Amino acid sequence: MKNIKLPITIVLLLVIVGCSTGEASLQDEEVHTVNIAYGNQTNEPIHAQAEKWKELAEEESDGRLQLNLYPSSQLGDEADMIELAINGNNIIVLTAHDFLMDYVPDLGIMNAPYIGDDEEDLLYLTETDWFKGLEEELDEDVGLDMISKNTLYGDRHLMTTSPVETPEDLEGMRIRVPDNNLFIRSFSAMGASPISMPLGDLYSSLNQGIVDGAENPLPVLTGSRTHEVTNHLALTGHMTVIASWVGSSQAMEEMPDDLEQILKETSHEAGEYGQVLVREEERETLEMLEEEGVEVHEVDQELFEEAVQDVYDSMPTWSDDLYEEVQDLLDERES
Repeated sequence: MKNIKLPITIVLLLVIVGCSTGEASLQDEEVHTVNIAYGNQTNEPIHAQAEKWKELAEEESDGRLQLNLYPSSQLGDEADMIELAINGNNIIVLTAHDFLMDYVPDLGIMNAPYIGDDEEDLLYLTETDWFKGLEEELDEDVGLDMISKNTLYGDRHLMTTSPVETPEDLEGMRIRVPDNNLFIRSFSAMGASPISMPLGDLYSSLNQGIVDGAENPLPVLTGSRTHEVTNHLALTGHMTVIASWVGSSQAMEEMPDDLEQILKETSHEAGEYGQVLVREEERETLEMLEEEGVEVHEVDQELFEEAVQDVYDSMPTWSDDLYEEVQDLLDERES
């Protein structure tokens, strides 16, 4: 019996290894489906970027990744989709930092008015150790993994029923803003009376005189037909918004490492593609507005920047001296 014990043991080990290898091979070939959700419409640059991401990810993974796109809030609003991701559901959501500040408060400063000169400043901040610390907090404490951080949403400007060239012109004007503490405080500081309402209600509210104007990137403003019921555009550029795609930390941990890497790398590549689309559409939209007779006001942005200085120190959930810390980081970039 002793003479055959060793060979049988070896055979059993070979069978186990063979089964494990076979299972691993099958697992490696398994198709992993990922649901990609966002509120933007199919005629916006964000959707074109998502389509590019789908194409790149499926091609780079040889079909092992399959991205299902759900534009126009088909899976629910932003808050619902984020909660789904936090609870471990296989969903990746486009969201801005002013929304994520509900979970990691300091992230909100990325959407603060005039926090940087352009999107390059913001993209630089996302690669600093400061931001990576916030990213880790989001992952470990909340359960959200940042898939990519370079989606450009655009420069936000003002469209109003009467001219706005200085903050004083905003006194008493009712401006539609998102239901967000940062936006409300910012426009209050500029002198406006901010009113939160869904973007879908903006056109009728302007038509009925409930509000006097709205702010958003130009393609979003024209997409909501704001230019049909207003005739003044102030190029305040009060915020440049970059957004992040976030997904379930649990779902990312369960995905094979190589597919997770492909998913993130192709998302970043699609983000660079989307940046070009956004800037092109902004230029085309501005030309269209001028052709349609909208009066464009080239304002002194420094006046508006001065008006919102107190906002940085008045956000109750932000860390002490957060604005100064971010400005020090931006100074390091320039030096």
